[in-house]
Amino acid sequence: MTTLTLTQTATKRRAIRGVIWTLQLVSAALFVFSGTLKLIGAPMMVQMFSAIGWGQWFRYFTGALEVISAVLLLVPALARFGAVALAVTMVGAILTHVFVIGGSPAVPIALLAATTTIAWIRSRD
Repeated sequence: MTTLTLTQTATKRRAIRGVIWTLQLVSAALFVFSGTLKLIGAPMMVQMFSAIGWGQWFRYFTGALEVISAVLLLVPALARFGAVALAVTMVGAILTHVFVIGGSPAVPIALLAATTTIAWIRSRD
């Protein structure tokens, strides 16, 4: 390889690393926010989980899972585990929107795409 090719490869890797870190930080922030709303009992969340019908324990469980997994996204060695847990959670959120509570599943779909991407890239590290 020539020096130019090595420089281009290094630049590409830095760009990918920047994109994945941005994706991880934004995803972590969104999940900490959402999980915190669930944990503090925001009226909208209490109402939504009442409509789901599994009880408020499920709101606490989901909120804790989101916050803990979001923190894992910020630790490179653990990011893929947090991303997988959040991806599974988003599959559940999509199914819940489609079959139980209604409304647009656009946000869970976008978060599923983000967390799946994080899990895939971090599993290659």
